[in-house]
Amino acid sequence: MTIDANVTSPAANSLGLGAIDQVGMVYRDLDKAIALYEPLFGPFEVFRYGDMEWEYFGATETSQIHLALAKSGDIEIELIQWISGKTPHKDFLDAGREGLHHLRYPVDDMDSKLAEAEAIGYRAAWKKRFGPGLAAVYLQREGDPLLIELFENHAGA
Repeated sequence: MTIDANVTSPAANSLGLGAIDQVGMVYRDLDKAIALYEPLFGPFEVFRYGDMEWEYFGATETSQIHLALAKSGDIEIELIQWISGKTPHKDFLDAGREGLHHLRYPVDDMDSKLAEAEAIGYRAAWKKRFGPGLAAVYLQREGDPLLIELFENHAGA
């Protein structure tokens, strides 16, 4: 069986989203997760960020995460370890989960897509505008453990 990464889900279609470009997974121990997945995806590039401010359910919160990135074809594989602060990653771990956390979709206009997503039951759990043309938001909806990330990147990369 072959999976076509260009086929979108009904929710993605109603939001006018294209194909996902990232699969995000959350683990308690980043180094163990890297060891688990390097045989599948090759070497990971590791980023150990310091404190960053994000909007968490409408309030500014300082948090810290570490992450590792690899590629599988056109799909970026992101492994995340929560370090501190209020984040959806901590919520996920506190619920006793590890593994698949979110799927990311690139968007041209974060604000309009966020409004469209909110109109069909999603709400912004975690968001940040890094600068002009560069923003990210995690969306969640009631009863669905899988988060959706919208990523606007007109700054490159």
